[in-house]
Amino acid sequence: MALIVEDGTIVAGAESYITVAAADTYHSNRGATTWATLTTAAKEQALRKATDFMLQAYRQRWKGARMSATQALDWPRAWVYLEPGANDEFPNLVADDVVPVEVKNACASLALRASSADLAPDLSQGKKRVKVGPIETEYDPYSPQSKRYAAIDAMLAPYLANGAGHVTVVRS
Repeated sequence: MALIVEDGTIVAGAESYITVAAADTYHSNRGATTWATLTTAAKEQALRKATDFMLQAYRQRWKGARMSATQALDWPRAWVYLEPGANDEFPNLVADDVVPVEVKNACASLALRASSADLAPDLSQGKKRVKVGPIETEYDPYSPQSKRYAAIDAMLAPYLANGAGHVTVVRS
């Protein structure tokens, strides 16, 4: 089944933020040769998995609001302001009929990872110490409870809210 891609018009049944062709270009430009070896069907599956992960990991963190309560994906969004740029110009309002290029690129990047591993595997607490005789195990209370992708978080940072329940106030 062909991949249904969100283009900013609230596409019914959308499954991905980026097309296979655009993901091909993204990975080719970065020398990610593994992506090129995948079949089109495998690329589509990976893009679906990446988009699913983005919905789970970022749904409560995006700035702004979804355009429609019935849209399949989190983008397009309304009222997404970006911080002032290098010249301290007024914060930019992201158009409410687009999927930002950083969101598309993050989806492509996650898709490459999804092609060879689970993006959100079941995790257990890390072991701090294991003793063999008599048997003893001590778990690390500070081990991460979920997998994080620092590069993806950094790529999406301009579109993420500063914290839970935090609202950015913009004066005109």
